[in-house]
Amino acid sequence: MFKSKKLFTFMFLVILSVFALAACGGEEESKEENKEETGSSEGGSTLETIKANDKIVWGVKNDTKLFGLKNPSNGEIEGFDVDMAKAITEIILGDASKVEFKEVTSKTRIPMLNNGDIDAIIATMTITEERKQEVDFSDVYFEAGQALLVKKGSPIQSIEDITADTKVLAVKGSTSAINIREKAPEAQVLEFENYAEAFTALKAGQGDTLTTDNAILFGMASEDSNFEVVGDTFTDEPYGIAAKKGSDDFVQAINDALAELKENGKYDELYNKWLNF
Repeated sequence: MFKSKKLFTFMFLVILSVFALAACGGEEESKEENKEETGSSEGGSTLETIKANDKIVWGVKNDTKLFGLKNPSNGEIEGFDVDMAKAITEIILGDASKVEFKEVTSKTRIPMLNNGDIDAIIATMTITEERKQEVDFSDVYFEAGQALLVKKGSPIQSIEDITADTKVLAVKGSTSAINIREKAPEAQVLEFENYAEAFTALKAGQGDTLTTDNAILFGMASEDSNFEVVGDTFTDEPYGIAAKKGSDDFVQAINDALAELKENGKYDELYNKWLNF
C-alpha cells in the first residue's frame, strides 16, 4: 500500500512537470510570435525601437543620380531619396540629422532590411504584389515609368524597335529586368550589379540600350550628353518606402510624414530641386 502511494505521488509530480513545461513552451512561443508581429527582436514595436535608438537607418542607392548618388568631392550621398529620408526623419524624430545611410542595391536591399541592417528602404523601389509578400510598403511617394536610354542617333526609339538582335542592359533584382523580358521577349538581356556598371557597359558599346525607370535614365543622360531617353514609358513604376513585415506603426508614421510634406510644400520643393526635368 505504501509503495502504491509513493508511485502515485511520483506519477502525479511527473504529470505536473509535463504541464508546467508545456505552459512555459507556449509562453515562449507566444513571445516569439509577438516579436515577429511587431517587427522588433526586443518585443517592442519597430517605431518604439527606432525612437529608443534615436535614429533611423535608411537603405539608399549610392549609384543613382537624382535619387541617391555619392558625391566624390565630399563623400556625401545626395538625391531626392536622401532628402526625403531626412525630411521624414525630421518629422518622426524631430531632427533631420538623426539619420544613418547604408548603401543598398536592387539585389541587397530586401535581405538587408530583413536582417536588421537597416530600418527602411528608400531606394527607387517599385511597389509590386510580389514584394508585398516580403516587406510592408508606405504610400506611393513617386510615380515613375520604365523607358529606354540609347546613344543619340540610335535606330532604337521605342520598345517596338527592340528585336532579337538587340542587347538590352538592366540591373539584377530590378523590376525593369523582369518587365523587359515580358515586353520584348525576343531581346537579349544582360544584367549588371548596379546602374553605374550598366551605364558604363552601355557607353562601352556592350549593349544597344539600357532600361530602367525614366527618372533614373534622365539622371544618366544628364551625366553624358551623348545619350538620351527615348519613347514613351511602357510600365507604371510607383515607388514606395519599404519596412520590415509587421511594422505597421512605423509605416503609419512614414505615411503621416509623407502627407505632411505634401501639405506643407516641402515635397514639391524637393521634387523641383531634383526631378523637375
